[in-house]
Amino acid sequence: MPRAAVIVMDACGVGALPDAAGYGDAGTNTLGHLAERVGGLELPTLERLGLGNILPLEGVAPAGEPVVHGRLHPLGPGKESTTGHWELMGVVPQHALPTYPDGFPPEVVELLVRATGRRFCCNRPYSGTEVIEDFGRHHLDTGELILYTSADSVLQLAAHVDVLSEPELYAACEAARETMAGEHAVGRVIARPFEGEPGAFRRREGRRDYAAPPPGRSYLEELEEAALPVHGVGKIRDLFAGVGVTEKHDGATNAKGIASVTRLLEELDSGLIFVNLVETDQVYGHRHDVEGFHGALKEIDAAVAGWLELLRDDDLLILTADHGVDPNVDHTDHTREYAPLLAVFGGSEGRHDGPLADVGASVLRRLTGRDSAELPGEPFVPAR
Repeated sequence: MPRAAVIVMDACGVGALPDAAGYGDAGTNTLGHLAERVGGLELPTLERLGLGNILPLEGVAPAGEPVVHGRLHPLGPGKESTTGHWELMGVVPQHALPTYPDGFPPEVVELLVRATGRRFCCNRPYSGTEVIEDFGRHHLDTGELILYTSADSVLQLAAHVDVLSEPELYAACEAARETMAGEHAVGRVIARPFEGEPGAFRRREGRRDYAAPPPGRSYLEELEEAALPVHGVGKIRDLFAGVGVTEKHDGATNAKGIASVTRLLEELDSGLIFVNLVETDQVYGHRHDVEGFHGALKEIDAAVAGWLELLRDDDLLILTADHGVDPNVDHTDHTREYAPLLAVFGGSEGRHDGPLADVGASVLRRLTGRDSAELPGEPFVPAR
């Protein structure tokens, strides 16, 4: 049976969406501006597949025989990792998820205190690395958990492992997830454990995302109904609150995610591998670390070269993204951008621009030979 792998290169946007100005993101272009900032991208495998055919990129020439390539756009609002992944699998939110530019209101904080039995400090939008530097010592002295958010629909709780163990932090986040319902149903509650001494705090790999359930049926559930396994690598299972994901595999770092994908391509006979490679967003994108971002892309490029050698003739490999995080903007949040599309399958060629949901539609057709009349998206792969 054919297999499919969808690789989400987190935050690798390729140009501002028409409504980007409404999000404060006019003129954004994550990969375009990254290429300019580093003096040209060095991505030979992605270049050969056609990355430079999607848009002009310094250092990435157009390919003579590109695979299916283009730009994908969301059908719904927002610029979240959660909604971006949902839309790739055909779930389109009708309303923007709640955000808290001034921090969480007192009534919400009181609910969190009751639910978790903990008290909190900070309670404002903040960079995840800066917040532990600025509030870490206070947290150690008082035991108050560091509560913060961003421009995205997130509630984040950071705790030093000497104050709260990782299992205890997860329990607090699970209680917060149950509390954040109704009008306060944020996209994600995120656990952020850290360690170290004041002046040298560092985040651990034990991050966990507790997402709201998708607000509709997805292509993952279509695959589940067809008795095909869905292997989520990294935070995929968390982003879908487990709905439609058969198994979870390690992807806390890009190296671990890449290793999981390689092993699955070597071992699996059928099904979908759905992976988020997080470091272009979490480690480098939000810090506007352009050299680090480029290095992460080089690591992905080398991995793709190896994956191409493991593909069978009837397999489908899709490379895409969920949003942007442009290094040229005056904030460090996500940016409202198109996602790139590179799709490798037998006979793949030509340009395809369309909704993010075209990814899920193509996976379903490739793996089952049928389409869904109920879900959005048009396949860019031929019928079997």
